Formats: sequence, structure tokens, C-alpha cells
Amino acid sequence: MDSQSPDIQAAILTQALPYIRAFHGKTIVIKYGGNAMIDEDLKRAVVRDVLLMRYVGINPILVHGGGPEVSDAMRRMGKEPEFVGGLRVTDAETMEIVEMVLTGKTNKNIVALLNAEGGQEFGSGLAVGLSGKDANLLQAVQETGRGDIGFVGRINKTNPAILHTLAGAGYIPVVSSVAIGADGQSYNVNADTAAAAIAVAVGAAKLILLTDVEGLYRDFADKDSLISEITAAEARELLATGTLEAGMIPKLEACAEAVEDGVPRAHIIDGRRAHSLLIEVFTESGIGTMVVPAETGYRPLLV
Repeated sequence: MDSQSPDIQAAILTQALPYIRAFHGKTIVIKYGGNAMIDEDLKRAVVRDVLLMRYVGINPILVHGGGPEVSDAMRRMGKEPEFVGGLRVTDAETMEIVEMVLTGKTNKNIVALLNAEGGQEFGSGLAVGLSGKDANLLQAVQETGRGDIGFVGRINKTNPAILHTLAGAGYIPVVSSVAIGADGQSYNVNADTAAAAIAVAVGAAKLILLTDVEGLYRDFADKDSLISEITAAEARELLATGTLEAGMIPKLEACAEAVEDGVPRAHIIDGRRAHSLLIEVFTESGIGTMVVPAETGYRPLLV
């Protein structure tokens, strides 16, 4: 039977119904990053996935980085990007570039795309762009655990009131990962870390991190070592081995922190796969790696 036939389409919608019912009225925090922010077809797929979630009664919150764009801007200004443990070394000039790119450009481009794809039905638009500085959403202190890496922030307080207000009014918040210190200093915060903090603060049903790999590998060189499910405790043990790729460290740390602090499920999924968000949220199998509070022995997606 043709996969585009009405019968097949109706069957797919029917299979998604339990998941729509389970997540209706709940919040899902999505860290938007990687190739899904660069490839035009993937951008549109992610935006449509997010809009579909909103239209069926789920409250999505997008948190984004923009590392490649920041690095490109730095090089154009004569600065070579430097990273320690997956975190960008951020001096005062780099902090200005980070804020200019993430808050002034990337954030507004995502908002514009969401509104162009779906906002017209709401008249005044659908998405609203924020940085972590707005309404003291993300408050931070300087990260000192990895040596002197400049104005890299460690979130010490989250004020989600503005997110609840926007979601209650039907808007999709889009948050750039720039935080504010008690003294007014801007801090560059890893977007995975920011998404985890927001997921905890709003009581999200899921945290989903979009990345450019299929998920978490015990050995990145061995594609058969993909981990489909791992507990927070096991994630901590794996992090302690020091064997993970640098870019995966903050992702797994973020997932572990989120489920340790009450988020039922955290997922690392392949954003290069079209409609990966819908596959994760609305199907039985899901994709990628799921981090859970305790051993389950299977992949329950309904919470």
C-alpha cells in the first residue's frame, strides 16, 4: 500500500494519539543546535515539528546555541576560537561577539522562521525571542572548575516566570544561552546546560538535545556501541572515565543533571534526521540515547 495513502496516514495519526494525550498541556524543552540550525531543509523540519507540538497542546521551549556562527564571526574579527572541555574560552571581546551573534542574530532568525511558518494563524505571531538576561531568566556565576576560561557562566538561579507567562498566552519561547551575573556581567553559558536548567525550572516532561550524532557511544569509533538507554548514575560513571568526545561532555552532563533534579526523561537525538523530534515524542521506539533516573530495562516514552 502506498505510504501516502489516506489509510496509512490515518494509521500513523492513530498511533500518535496516546502520545499526544500523554503530553497535552505539558512542557518539552528542546535544545536546538548542530546541523539542524544550518541545513535549510532540516531547519524547516525542526520548525514544523515544534509548531505541530504547539498545535496539539504541548508547550515547547526552544533553547539554542550557535557555536559555528560565533566561531565564524570571531575569525572574521581576527580571533581564533579556543575550547576547554567542550566550553568556549570567552574573554571580554569574545563575550561581546557571543551576545551579538546569539541574541542579536541567531535568536531572531529562529523566531522569524517560526512566525513565518505558523504564526500568521495567531495574528500577532507565535514565537518570542529571549536571552537568559531577560527577566533574569538565567542567572550565573563565573565557571571556575575548568581553569580560567573567561566569562563562561555556571547557572546558579533560574527565574522561569516569563516562560510560564508566554506559554500561558500561547507563545513559543526561544531562548539564547546568554546569562546575567549579579553584577550585571554577561556570561556565555553552554546551551545544553541552559536547556537543562530551564527544563528543571519549568517542570518539563522531557528534555531533548538535538546534535549531529546518532546519540551517545561508549566508543565513538565503534558505531555498534550506541547506548539507547542509560541511568543518570551510569552517565556520571561514564563521564568520570574521561573517554567521551569533548562535545558530548556538556550534553551528557546536562541530561544527568536534568533527570537528577526531577525531569523524567532526557534525550540526545540526531538532529540531522528529518523530523527527529516527532519520532522521539510521538512513536513507541524513539531514537538516540535516553537518560533516565533509574534502570527501566526498556524505553517507555509515556510519562
